[in-house]
Amino acid sequence: MDRVLIADDHPLVRDGLRAVISLAFEGCELFEAATLDEALGVLGEGAEFDLVLLDLNMPGATGFDGLDRMVTQFPATPVVVVSGSHTAALVRGALAHGAAGFVPKSLRRSAIAEALRAVLDGEVYVPADIAEEITTEDAAEASIRRRIDLLTPQQRIVFGLMVAGRLNKQIAYELDVSMTTVKAHVSAVLAKLEVFNRTQAVILANRVGFPPVIPTRK
Repeated sequence: MDRVLIADDHPLVRDGLRAVISLAFEGCELFEAATLDEALGVLGEGAEFDLVLLDLNMPGATGFDGLDRMVTQFPATPVVVVSGSHTAALVRGALAHGAAGFVPKSLRRSAIAEALRAVLDGEVYVPADIAEEITTEDAAEASIRRRIDLLTPQQRIVFGLMVAGRLNKQIAYELDVSMTTVKAHVSAVLAKLEVFNRTQAVILANRVGFPPVIPTRK
């Protein structure tokens, strides 16, 4: 590894990462930036970088927009997010926005060095415990989608109206069917989703982004 940019607004964090890289990658040239604009400016000077270590929450960046800008402007440069927070949702989001890896700041120095080596070898690094959590969540969401796929077209509409917060009598009015028919559909939806009530069904829908049905009748 020849050139690395450390983009973080905390001097102590930059010092720590600089120490890790200096020990693990002898002869590596290090650059630093305390704001997103500084980081983009360094990358825009023309020299190729092997890696960027990016803090998501630094001046000029909110959420994933800084990562988005960096990945869009410099797609050939791997960007590893280095963050003090490392929930599964945050890691999943960073990877979805183009990060080549996610390194919690709480990792031991030796583990950080191993993570960077993995990224340089073309792997996408995520701590093992977070990777396991994401895998478990993915499996659970896949199970929910399989259950939703069991619904008939009419049951999907009823489910969408349930997600929109409509009561049985409102669903009956919207679909121009009897209350008995609506109750039968709702019961079938709950059974296929393997839940006991409407609240649990709506929670599953929100988890996988199943869209509500917007009523058309006034």
